[in-house]
Amino acid sequence: MSITMYQASVPVLIRGLTNLQTIIGKAQAHAAEKQIDPSVLTAARLFPDMLPLTRQIHIATDTAKGCASRLAGVDAPKFEDVEVTFDELHSRIQKTIDYLNMFKPEQIDGSEGRSITLKMRSGPIEFSGLNYLLAFVLPNFYFHITTAYDILRHNGVELGKLDYLGHP
Repeated sequence: MSITMYQASVPVLIRGLTNLQTIIGKAQAHAAEKQIDPSVLTAARLFPDMLPLTRQIHIATDTAKGCASRLAGVDAPKFEDVEVTFDELHSRIQKTIDYLNMFKPEQIDGSEGRSITLKMRSGPIEFSGLNYLLAFVLPNFYFHITTAYDILRHNGVELGKLDYLGHP
């Protein structure tokens, strides 16, 4: 049995975003319970030269919607990256999940060899669909979700491994 491009992308991204919703929900509850200004957590960073929690979520959601769009050969919707409150971040994550749920397997399956070009600051990078998914999207997606988890855990939010992994 083999795995399809759809199976390796859309459900995986939705699961990661769903788990991120849980993590953000626990952070929001933590802030309320401890009477912490929520902006302390949403603006938190692991180190001064790293991006804050809000940007980690913006990038994770952009990576997810961009992946499905590029593999399917359609334009992704543009999100303005203005979400800064927990409610706004929840909404952005849900909007991304809703967008991913619109894709059907037949739109993405067979995209292993699709030519994908990313415009980066350093210049364009060329990928095949399979290499884009496995060597760029998934590592980047998990990096930003992990960093969001780490920022919140570092700031005292009681999170555990199953919050990150989710439940099967």
